[in-house]
Amino acid sequence: MWMYLFIFVCKIIEVSFTTVRTVLITRGEKLYAATIGFFEVIIWLLVVGNVLNGIQEDPIKIIVYALGYACGNYVGSIIEDKLAIGMITMNVIVAQEDGEKLINTLRDAEVGVTSIEGEGRSSKKLVLLIHLKRKRKLEIMKLIEETEIKSVISVTDIKTVYGGYGMVRK
Repeated sequence: MWMYLFIFVCKIIEVSFTTVRTVLITRGEKLYAATIGFFEVIIWLLVVGNVLNGIQEDPIKIIVYALGYACGNYVGSIIEDKLAIGMITMNVIVAQEDGEKLINTLRDAEVGVTSIEGEGRSSKKLVLLIHLKRKRKLEIMKLIEETEIKSVISVTDIKTVYGGYGMVRK
């Protein structure tokens, strides 16, 4: 019983590490990704060694390994979401007459905003371009929602931003 628990828990940890490491690599955090990869491989070797040892006599190890893998993907996704590593771009489209109020609200919250004039189906619009850390995404979404200004918001993950208000140069 302890062997099954060991395989299950270690596989969850290992796959969670894999998920976070993959995100770190795509965000350009090479050193953190390499460090996590080191521990990930150690855990993998320990788990695989235990699973393969006597697998013919105890095929339940395969099921436990697969369950750990599936749960690890789920847990890793939750961890990555909580860490909120990286940057995003928010594009907020608002009616031109509401744009200044929203721009001022965002700037009061120390968010850099660039506005571009646009045209919708039946009226003039402002497109607000906002680059910010992913950790602030929910805060800014809530702030926009609280203004009760009708808007269309799209969010895109980005790798790097150079310059700009409140941005750290890398």
